[in-house]
Amino acid sequence: MASAAPKGKLFDKILIANRGEIACRVIKTCKRLGIKTVAIHSDVDKDSVHVRMADEAVCVGPAQSAQSYLNIPRIVQACRDTGAQAVHPGYGFLSEKVEFQEALEEHGIAFIGPKAYALTQMGDKIASKQMARDAKVNTIPGFLGILRTPEEIVRVANEIGYPVMIKASMGGGGKGMRVAWDDEEAKLAFRLCTQEAISSFGSDTIFVEKFIENPRHIEIQLLADAHGNAIYLNERECSVQRRNQKVIEEAPSVFLDPETRKAMGEQAVALAKQVKYQSAGTCEFLVDKHRNFYFLEMNTRLQVEHPVTEEITGVDLVEHMIRVAAGEQLALKQSDIGIKGWALESRVYAEDPLREFLPSIGRLKRYVEPTGEGVRCDSGISEGLPISIYYDPMICKLITYGKDRNEALAKMRAALDSYVIRGVTHNINFLRSLCDHPRFIAGDLTTNFIPEEYPKGYKGHQLTGGDKHTLIAAAVVLFSRTIANQVTVSGGQPSFDAAAFHKAKLNDLVVVLGEESFPVSASVEFAGVDKQSLVVRVADQELKVASPYQKGDLTFETVINGESNTLQVLQAGEGLGAYSVQFLGTSYDLAVMTSKQHKLMAHMPKKEVLDTSKLIQSPMPGAVFSINVKVGDKVVPGQEVCVIEAMKMQNVLRSQTSGVVKAIKTQQGKTVARDEIIIEFE
Repeated sequence: MASAAPKGKLFDKILIANRGEIACRVIKTCKRLGIKTVAIHSDVDKDSVHVRMADEAVCVGPAQSAQSYLNIPRIVQACRDTGAQAVHPGYGFLSEKVEFQEALEEHGIAFIGPKAYALTQMGDKIASKQMARDAKVNTIPGFLGILRTPEEIVRVANEIGYPVMIKASMGGGGKGMRVAWDDEEAKLAFRLCTQEAISSFGSDTIFVEKFIENPRHIEIQLLADAHGNAIYLNERECSVQRRNQKVIEEAPSVFLDPETRKAMGEQAVALAKQVKYQSAGTCEFLVDKHRNFYFLEMNTRLQVEHPVTEEITGVDLVEHMIRVAAGEQLALKQSDIGIKGWALESRVYAEDPLREFLPSIGRLKRYVEPTGEGVRCDSGISEGLPISIYYDPMICKLITYGKDRNEALAKMRAALDSYVIRGVTHNINFLRSLCDHPRFIAGDLTTNFIPEEYPKGYKGHQLTGGDKHTLIAAAVVLFSRTIANQVTVSGGQPSFDAAAFHKAKLNDLVVVLGEESFPVSASVEFAGVDKQSLVVRVADQELKVASPYQKGDLTFETVINGESNTLQVLQAGEGLGAYSVQFLGTSYDLAVMTSKQHKLMAHMPKKEVLDTSKLIQSPMPGAVFSINVKVGDKVVPGQEVCVIEAMKMQNVLRSQTSGVVKAIKTQQGKTVARDEIIIEFE
């Protein structure tokens, strides 16, 4: 990214009031500008990457955000103790809290973000929509008033007309937002949004607006200074979402034409000037199929997805935020901003797409980020560190850049295939499936894309015949290398002996993949230590395979009939023939055995499946927010029995059967593990 031309004196030391990847991102720019940095951290984050990257670090409290990353007095004191002249808040936490900006200003510390007036007006979704109307920005129909009871919500929703979006006025990041299609859903949405809003933002103010069906979510990046200058840096498409949280973002959008882009940009700039905005900010819009666009909200901070804008414009947004906060005028004019190439961002999370994207916790046993030209990883994690229950489960923002969308997408597929994450469940399988989805490839997107394409949830990659051949070939590659490594042993270590094992024929084998079995034969040839070529015959197919795989490799490439695929070895059994591999982001168990062994497998006893129909188990690690039944209560299918909070999201658990509550195994406020029994029925 290009640096702005040097101007006046910048800050000597900046404190980053955040954690994880965004703290690391800010520190990188500060280092390039020669600015010293101070990291803050909770006690559980003391070994985090951002703490190690910074010049200084200060512990500001225990794990709970309210006592650490949201602790304004403690953070202000950390600035005073370290001599930090300015604070970059990142996103989330205190980034849009006017109280934080004012507390810093009171002590003569610069806030790298907008002033209190803009934070107040744009931080409140009700006020921001009114101001947008005043600035002649297109807005969504809705009730711009505060609603305090479920009855008020239902009344207003009926006046507007279902479906409606119920939102926390101070919300963001997908939290405190629910769609309701009828009165009962509206009441439930009001309760859950209120709880999430209090937990995440400390405010229970709720409002309602019309839910625009099947729109695109497109946002405009802004930069503005204290001298009345404001420009827009084109758009980002953020339509691929689940539960109102973005999954994949890209810049530019395949949908916008130059005229719509200009109109959206100019309206965003008009709003920025109306609110006397300075710093980086984003206007979010919903865009219908006719390219009509409606203002959604303004985010008065750096966005999670800002890297895709940086990639296509060459502008370091963090640097310009720092320069504006130091009093400089923008070094860029609107005519300086173009669009060069294409960028995609995939949000890599510790979550399980096969279990409705429930968060996962654990320690990263192995962690290797993808590299290469046009590949960028914005992360704040490293091998050996934990993903905890206390914070957002994001592992990394994986960004790829290419001369056009097809090239950026091809690089994203390759990067996802080579991304090694062990120890927690992750969403790479889902991201990889999205990259291969015909609708995504075509750019035919709306915010309803995921619900429409996965109406019953994500069930994993569905193997084609060609996919199965790739996995069969990979199994034979692993099997043949295992045999080669066992032929000779030198000095106690497996070694390759070309004379002893140069060529081999592997006949009468069966490869087991899931519930299917495939008779195979193969001829194997090794040409040196690190190369092997095979001809694998399965049914009437002949697969010519080349692979450099050696025992211990985490990833390996196979070239099958001229087509290359990258796989990962998740597990290689101690005995011959048992393997677990990752292919297209999904893990598969494979076994290679003789036909005789395969026949004997049919006589093995089947594992009994535990009957859980009379149990309510926690689907994720979290805290018990509420238990809504007691021993002796009768319940019916679909009845809400408890709420589990994880990563600041409320998750309602419902009874799947009729019955009587026999026992309650935990209590409100207690933490529970995944699959831990909460309620038992008679």
